Amino acid sequence: MASSRVKGSPSQTAAAYFAAWHKGNVSAMARLVYQPPADFAVRHRALSDELHVESIQLTPGPLKSTGEQAAEVPFAGVRQLTEFGAWQFDSTLRMGVRDRAWKVLWTPETLHPLLKGGGTLELGEIDASAAELVTSEGDRIPNDSYADAYLNPLKPEFAQASHGWALVSKVPGQPDRQLLTSRPEANVERTTLSRPVQAAAARALDGVEDSTIIVIRPSTGEIIGLADRLKDNFSAVRDVFPPGSVFKVITAAALLRSGYDPATQVGCPGAYTIPFHSSFTNAGEVDRGVVTLTDAFAHSCNTTFVEQATTRLTVDDLRATADEWGFGRPIATGIGGTCGTVPETDDPDMFGADVIGQGEVVATPLCMAALAAAVESGTWRSPRLLAKDEVLRIDGQPHEDVPMDEGIVTALRDMMAAVVDYGTASESELPEGVAGKTGTAEVPDETSHAWFIGYRDDLAFCVFVRHGGSGRAVAVPIAARFLKGL
Repeated sequence: MASSRVKGSPSQTAAAYFAAWHKGNVSAMARLVYQPPADFAVRHRALSDELHVESIQLTPGPLKSTGEQAAEVPFAGVRQLTEFGAWQFDSTLRMGVRDRAWKVLWTPETLHPLLKGGGTLELGEIDASAAELVTSEGDRIPNDSYADAYLNPLKPEFAQASHGWALVSKVPGQPDRQLLTSRPEANVERTTLSRPVQAAAARALDGVEDSTIIVIRPSTGEIIGLADRLKDNFSAVRDVFPPGSVFKVITAAALLRSGYDPATQVGCPGAYTIPFHSSFTNAGEVDRGVVTLTDAFAHSCNTTFVEQATTRLTVDDLRATADEWGFGRPIATGIGGTCGTVPETDDPDMFGADVIGQGEVVATPLCMAALAAAVESGTWRSPRLLAKDEVLRIDGQPHEDVPMDEGIVTALRDMMAAVVDYGTASESELPEGVAGKTGTAEVPDETSHAWFIGYRDDLAFCVFVRHGGSGRAVAVPIAARFLKGL
């Protein structure tokens, strides 16, 4: 019979082929193939070299007859790749009788099914993130945290030169497909951000354009929340804005320093004119008559602070107090920063505007958060977003801690508590234990900026909405959402 003249058997041919393949003996493999292509050996070696194959393991399945002179063996393969480890694949070894001998009918997909139809397998380098910034607890920064503008530029500071690998399948006429990727373990750097605080701050700003919340731990100066939705590339830590009535914390501190106390009787008329100069009014020109300094602060009496400051203080007095509470100095946070300025002036009208946070006085939201933190703790601490040694490396030496006058701090705490108890932040949804100060900073020909600074326990904050309107109507509800979300 004709079949008796056929050399070998499909099982013998398959066994010999798998044995030669396992040993990497491409010449022996080629001898078992019917009309192997001229580049048969080159293809095998090129694939191993391209994919950095260290070894291959082949596990044949049962032989199947597919005709009188045809058979096939399905097999499982595992290539050990330097960059990825074990990589499994499944293929089929097809055989037929050719020239009176059982031969392997080789095609590129015998090597790997993805090589069918002109497909290629390639190993390439990919960019790898060499730094990951996490919260103080070691958790990932919450999604949609509104902190990316600060965190992303920081990553190169902790990056290590590195790359990853991708195994890519390329088939003509189809998009490239990544089969495997390998990235080096990221250099993990902890920030001072608290995951629950950051999440609550971000959610409080949802739906509020051009806004920010900065949260500081007063006992340490750590920035534990930094959600920034300011538009037009404005920064809550580097850009300054007129602070409006939140600056009255500084003016009140200067008046207390001059000898006033919270119970000092002062006038709160609806309007007050600096002799021979400009007039200033309260919101709605409300006339409260004679009140205590605490009540004037609680109700944010512009006329009180203009009259008392312009008759009791000098520009140097105000600037010295502001500088003590953080103004006039850069802030080393790890992401840069500044506080604010109280400019020199010999114009009584400008001085009158400055003492109520208008005029030429400007401050960052970061500065105002640090101010609230200093009232709570009794010590001004330079805010920071990173560990102290990293802040020193990136931003330089931070300003030393500044202990504040205990009597002034105690008075300011009572006055800020009065703002929430019965003043401009009363009858809001703020939780118990909050003390603060509202601010509405007028901007020529535009909507006012809305401010609210405050603290509760070991947590101080600043809410700022650029061109948002009233501090009481806009900023206070955001603070309430934030605090309730903790």
